[in-house]
Amino acid sequence: MNTLLLQTPLGILSIAGDDQGLQKVLFLEEKNGATTSEILTMEIPLVLKKTAQQLKEYFNGSRNSFDILLNPQGTTFQKKVWEELSNIPYGKTCSYQKMANNLGDPKVIRAAASANGKNPISIIIPCHRVIGSDGSLTGYAGGLHRKKWLLEHESPVTQGALF
Repeated sequence: MNTLLLQTPLGILSIAGDDQGLQKVLFLEEKNGATTSEILTMEIPLVLKKTAQQLKEYFNGSRNSFDILLNPQGTTFQKKVWEELSNIPYGKTCSYQKMANNLGDPKVIRAAASANGKNPISIIIPCHRVIGSDGSLTGYAGGLHRKKWLLEHESPVTQGALF
């Protein structure tokens, strides 16, 4: 797996993957495997270059969706949750309960929330768009300050919009 570091308004993102697809987009201080000592390779796969470019466009406000081959590593259930997260449009939010309902079983709310928290591809798989049923900001692996920033970044469209 190759790694590329990208400076963003929210800190440094570690972008990792290979020719099979993108596997991780994590803020460096996250506990999910990214560290400041990651080694950059000389040959960077096209998927990482494309991801970095699309993230730059997202942060400068000219992109609201991503067109990247994804290859997140996780359980079958986690991948199902991450796929459901990818259905939340830019500028919209979704409650954990609605996400569980969309998965076909309202009782999986805790398991879905746990899988949401283990999302290895931040921003592109938009776990930041999941909020509490009361509209409150709840956990985000990158920190609530980043979740708030991301939602405000999308806010010309999100103002109270539930998906």
